[in-house]
Amino acid sequence: MREYEEDERTYSWIAYAVCALLVGGLGGYLIAVAGTRPGAGPGPTALAVSQPAAPATPLVDEAALQALRDILSRDPKNLQAAVNAGNMLYDAHRYVEAIAFYQQAFALDAADVNVSTDLGTALWYSGRPDEALAQYDRSLAISPAHAQTLYNIGIVRADGKHDYPGAATAWEKLLETSPAYPHAAEVRQLLADARLKSSLVRR
Repeated sequence: MREYEEDERTYSWIAYAVCALLVGGLGGYLIAVAGTRPGAGPGPTALAVSQPAAPATPLVDEAALQALRDILSRDPKNLQAAVNAGNMLYDAHRYVEAIAFYQQAFALDAADVNVSTDLGTALWYSGRPDEALAQYDRSLAISPAHAQTLYNIGIVRADGKHDYPGAATAWEKLLETSPAYPHAAEVRQLLADARLKSSLVRR
């Protein structure tokens, strides 16, 4: 960052701090969209703004999970069983285990954008941001304006890669293609923060 006048530097950092505090309040926010996917049962498609610290981990019905495993052992092409197992583990924050089931489901139906995005999100929560972004690219190949994918891309680029211009691009496209997005206000705040951070980096 180049040197510049003291008053300008002070103003920029004050603006940055205010914006960071505003966005920081959204840090643990998780958009609840379970059960809203067309033609599908409940399951995750949203991404937290940042991973919550020490979340309370819901318990899994191990008998139900084992029943799904048994179904898949007999019938590896049972798409719904794979999706349900992935969703069950995701909801319990057992993301690493969920990945295998989402991968199995996506291999069975590579046109399901929600499964693709759920897989990307599980990868992100497992500490694999590059793989998450690659999976989100597959989601956009299925549905170029898929709102939740665009939202999630912005999160991973900002929080995982510190690529604020890339995050801004994703959120701009989300607001442009889905003006009625239920959480547009949060996206606009995230976009403002990404633009501010991008301008500070360029100085």
